[in-house]
Amino acid sequence: MPVGGSAVHVCAGRIVEKAKKIAAPMMEVAAQDIALEAGSFSVPGTNIAPLPFARVARMAYLGHVLPDGMEPGLDETLFYDPTGMGAPSGVHMAYVEVDPDTGMIEILDYVAVDDAGVIINPLLARGQIHGGVVQGIGQALYEEARYDPDSGQLLTGSLLDYAVPRADSLPQIRSQFQQTPSPTNPLGVKGIGESGAIGAPPTIVHAVLDALVPFGIAQLDMPLTPQKVLSAIQSARQDKSH
Repeated sequence: MPVGGSAVHVCAGRIVEKAKKIAAPMMEVAAQDIALEAGSFSVPGTNIAPLPFARVARMAYLGHVLPDGMEPGLDETLFYDPTGMGAPSGVHMAYVEVDPDTGMIEILDYVAVDDAGVIINPLLARGQIHGGVVQGIGQALYEEARYDPDSGQLLTGSLLDYAVPRADSLPQIRSQFQQTPSPTNPLGVKGIGESGAIGAPPTIVHAVLDALVPFGIAQLDMPLTPQKVLSAIQSARQDKSH
């Protein structure tokens, strides 16, 4: 959206301005007095009848009725190069429970608050966050490419062996948005597709490590499988007993 959407936005604006110049002689007013609303051109503050955009578009392809020097058509092409990347930001929080006897981790709650600039489609934006968070949870707790140390054969080559998060292992993800327009594009939008996937792994890992503070465990590598967590707890208990 920051790049492709901005290109569409700029092209659409150019088309509207050209269409206003075509509509001006048809409505017998100056182009700058014309407004586009609900698919029709109108002149605010007057009783001039609205002119449908479709009629103006048809006229755009009749070269003999266009203003002098204007090329027929309403086609626009633009290579949009943003002045900078509008990176999103946010805060993700997780509440987890770790069973010290099995190493099992349960995510009890997950909250994501993201600033993705101006939100074009709230439903899709929320879906991007939810999908990304699930992907990040998979990275943090389940997904691992494992190889046989002797042959180099991939041991997790199918979904029978490669663990991914399932619905019954996920919490109800709560998400909200803060909308701070980006100054780097005309729509004020920022990227959002990777926000959940980037925010979730460190959020989950540090929530688990916080739960393991009583055992003196300060570092674990992803994925935090039950076997890995239980092994760390058992090692920590043995160290305390010596």
